[in-house]
Amino acid sequence: MSARVDPRAPVVVGVAQSVRHPEAGDELTELPEPATMMVEALRLAGEDSGAGDRLLRAADSVRVVDTLSWRYRDTPGLVAEGVGADPRQRLRSTAGGNSPQMLMNDAAAAIARGELDVVLLTGAEAIYTRLLARKTDTWLPWTRQPEDRPAPEVMGDDRPGTSEQEMARSLLMPTQVYPVFENAIRAAAAESVGQHQEKISRLWSRFSEVASHNPAAWSPVARTPEEIRTASADNRMIGFPYLKLMNANIQTDQAAALIVCSVEAARSAGVPEERWVFVHAGADGHDHWFVSERADLRSSPALGACGRAVFEMSGTTVADIAHVDLYSCFPSAVQVGAAELGLDLHEADRPLTVTGGLTFAGGPGNNYVTHSIAAMAQVLRADPGSRGLVTALGWYMTKHSVALYSTAPPAGEFRWRSVQDEVDRLPGREPVAEHDGPAAVEAYTVMHERDGSPVLGIVACLLPDGRRCWANVHDGDVLAEMTTAEWVGRDVTVRPGGGLEAA
Repeated sequence: MSARVDPRAPVVVGVAQSVRHPEAGDELTELPEPATMMVEALRLAGEDSGAGDRLLRAADSVRVVDTLSWRYRDTPGLVAEGVGADPRQRLRSTAGGNSPQMLMNDAAAAIARGELDVVLLTGAEAIYTRLLARKTDTWLPWTRQPEDRPAPEVMGDDRPGTSEQEMARSLLMPTQVYPVFENAIRAAAAESVGQHQEKISRLWSRFSEVASHNPAAWSPVARTPEEIRTASADNRMIGFPYLKLMNANIQTDQAAALIVCSVEAARSAGVPEERWVFVHAGADGHDHWFVSERADLRSSPALGACGRAVFEMSGTTVADIAHVDLYSCFPSAVQVGAAELGLDLHEADRPLTVTGGLTFAGGPGNNYVTHSIAAMAQVLRADPGSRGLVTALGWYMTKHSVALYSTAPPAGEFRWRSVQDEVDRLPGREPVAEHDGPAAVEAYTVMHERDGSPVLGIVACLLPDGRRCWANVHDGDVLAEMTTAEWVGRDVTVRPGGGLEAA
């Protein structure tokens, strides 16, 4: 590599991932807690870099993805102590799957400006262990920091993902929102329920095939499309049209870590150039914040804007991208991401994941994309000079972060852009809390009990004047029909309190 490479260029030099599968008979109290998992992952990343703990101890900034399975007062400080670092910056993210890439984009920009030299980025979840501990009534002796310990800096937007109006109609969880997007996508494509299930099960089967070759995957088993779209005791319907094998799996114990530094710091630490992965360009932004405010329920203007910004700043097009990891909590997220970025869902030589996605590789809370960046770095090292694109999202296709990586240095300096001004200028819809009168079904889902019976319909409705409201269905016969016949476009009557009557 040329010695003329910008000494301030940000490079990922060390990556690591870990996965564990505790069982009920294990001594759960002896398993490492999330902060310890992060320390162990960072030490593995140090080994991966070839510099051992040299860069770990030299870290200017320790950045931790917000942890769900255990709350610490100061996770970055705890991790820094564990690796022997004394950083001048301790930083944690807010909640959201966009967080790892957002932290990376900010770190790369700070390194390029000369404000930081070495950044450690890590995250871990032990949700599976926590659930086992609850089932077995086991007390976990994990770290409890005093409340008077200074808290770290926080990065990210911490607004709630749903409005009071949405929560009043049971739009509370990703499992209740993303299937609404899926049915909007299906209706726009004029596909029957059966046709669409076949399409997304083929997509998810391909993701499982990638996971089957991923040693860090939680469920490294290739699934056929038929397995994925067929209901069974182990694959029950959750939110129509999603069966369990179409949902992100948050119940995992996984950790990942990244070391990113300047070229100058990498050379000083003796990191071999074949370990370097350059961060070329990044972009961040969010769609109109609440789902109810968006122009439609099948697109993401912010993700599209982030993609265009990254391509423009890096001087590339989608045709130049050899490897992709689209955020893949649910099939709707992948379909929207592919459409916004100009990717084909079923390209033979360019799968849309390098991990296997959040269903099969695992969806450890907010930290999945730390894993996808680590996996992308390994893929790019094995294919020198190629380019890789990583996307990340938080809440309900709300917050977005995108970046381009390559082992080849960029033509110029690292560039970052916020696309927020562009997105904020786009039209949206006015949400309505209560309505009494005619409407048309825009999209919907049907939530199911554990025994597979339909229990609740969540329906997005457009009023004659273009505003949007939400309604609920409780009638079992109507719910059953909504899972077999097309309801998008039907004329309905919405009543105060959210009741819905078919025309």
